[in-house]
Amino acid sequence: MSAALKYTLGRIGLFVAVLAALWLVDVDVFLKLILALAFSAALSFFLLRGWRNEMAEEMDTAAKRRRVEKERLRTALAGEDEPPQSPQSPQPTQPPPTNPTDPPR
Repeated sequence: MSAALKYTLGRIGLFVAVLAALWLVDVDVFLKLILALAFSAALSFFLLRGWRNEMAEEMDTAAKRRRVEKERLRTALAGEDEPPQSPQSPQPTQPPPTNPTDPPR
């Protein structure tokens, strides 16, 4: 399971647990939701630290991989990273004729 999914499910589970605990209190439903959101955010800061750090490392690794791939594609598109020509297909030294009836240059 990915770290982001694990952390997200942990945050949702913590919110539901705090909301269930607040459900017994006799206050407005909207206030219960706001309090559950605030308390679960504060608790997740401490309780889910390991999963949050794991998710951050996973995202950092993916960002670095995308940056390297992007740079590789840019150099390939710029023509700086062309594969060497094989001996069977030498590179032409002159452009092809524009008209098939024109003599070769």
